[in-house]
Amino acid sequence: QNGGHGDLDMQAIARRVVEENGFRAAMPADLEASIPTQDPAASVTDLRALKWSSIDNQESQDLDQVEWAERLADGAIRVLVGIADVDAYVPAGSPVDQFAAANTSSLYTGITTFPMLPRVLSEHRTSLLQDQDHLAMVTEIVVAADGTVDDKLVKVYRARVRNYAKLVYETIGEWLEGHASHEPNDAELGAQVKLQDEAAQRLRKHRVEAGALDFETVEARAVSENGRVVSLEVQHQNRARQLIEDIMVATNGATARYLEALNRSSVRRVVLKPKRWDRIVALAAASGYQLPAEADSKALAGFLRARKAADPDRYPELSLSIVKLLGPGQYVVQRGGAPDIGHFGLAVEDYQHSTAPNRRYPDLVTQRLLKAAAAGAPAPYNDDQLTAIADHCTERENAGRKVERTMRKVAAAAFLSTRIGEVFDAIVTGVGDKGTFARLVRPPAEGRIVENEHGLDVGDRLQVRLIDTSPAKGFIDFSALR
Repeated sequence: QNGGHGDLDMQAIARRVVEENGFRAAMPADLEASIPTQDPAASVTDLRALKWSSIDNQESQDLDQVEWAERLADGAIRVLVGIADVDAYVPAGSPVDQFAAANTSSLYTGITTFPMLPRVLSEHRTSLLQDQDHLAMVTEIVVAADGTVDDKLVKVYRARVRNYAKLVYETIGEWLEGHASHEPNDAELGAQVKLQDEAAQRLRKHRVEAGALDFETVEARAVSENGRVVSLEVQHQNRARQLIEDIMVATNGATARYLEALNRSSVRRVVLKPKRWDRIVALAAASGYQLPAEADSKALAGFLRARKAADPDRYPELSLSIVKLLGPGQYVVQRGGAPDIGHFGLAVEDYQHSTAPNRRYPDLVTQRLLKAAAAGAPAPYNDDQLTAIADHCTERENAGRKVERTMRKVAAAAFLSTRIGEVFDAIVTGVGDKGTFARLVRPPAEGRIVENEHGLDVGDRLQVRLIDTSPAKGFIDFSALR
């Protein structure tokens, strides 16, 4: 047992976990020297006069997107999404690109961040920081009153933009939900955000009607002071997070269809139909709800809506179970002219990652594909190259999830190390060859059930006793109480 964690070097543990999972924790010393020192000259549309804004976490410096909207005469809302033009500073095949292609994403461990790009880029020159001019790839979409997006009106082009306000999820979310004290000081900016929110709500309503799954999962974030984990903070969904999520889903769909209409290949993001649909059916039946024998996202969405209305307090637990049973997403190549594969969880046929090139490599690859398409230039990758990139990004994403899961466990084990013997409410999150795992309801820490685990399955609720922790390894051991 571990009675404390004052002697733990959490940053050293994070580096070890990152490297054990095949990532490069340290950037080569000469990497920054290879970055162009001048702003790349570009003949682009000047949109700096528009009142762009971003919404992100308070501490985020790697800002990927800004938004602006206007109401059209017919009541539709035109939304412009500006995405950081990372490709302008990171040419394909350059030393920085090679490093980014190897790791494929920034890793957020809760203790320290291992960025995909040098910070001089991701947090400065390619980050859409407030009160600075930056190059961006802009996607224009028009959202009709019924939440549909007219593909014929989608535009993709390069521009120069200026972020007038870096807004924060929590305060803007509370304002959108009715707390007047958090209203932006700038009336024009406030009207902008309200209009973006209206467009996002239209998009969300349309997606939900099509069968999109509305999850409310709870993730614990370590709060550390002087290298010690002092608490586990829970990040809740709110109206501002929904605003960005809905507009980004729409943008990712619009850019995917834009490439498809030009008969160009792309790297799609897909979630295939769940392999454990039978268990999802069983969980629904336990609540008196009948799902069809074959996987059906619309039916599942209806069940989730019903349970959220009936028992909102326990809905995050159900969300977690369904997410685990759906399984992870993956990257695949959508060849020009081939039938769509689709995304089960989002209930969309066309979806790719294009909105976070500062921190995800597939988005940077997609940005290059879009830039070439918009310019009428040949595609920068052939299908074989895209397939290799998609496979590598999927493999690295799975490893990245393992890093972040392990570091959440390290933080949770450190936090719980003085509570050996206590009993907690929990929910089973995984059953497999590597054991049976459960997550506590409060605090939301995950560990392995090492006693009395037989016969349990994902979604089961139970009480567990904490019997041991090993913060250095991220191990938390429970005994199931029957």
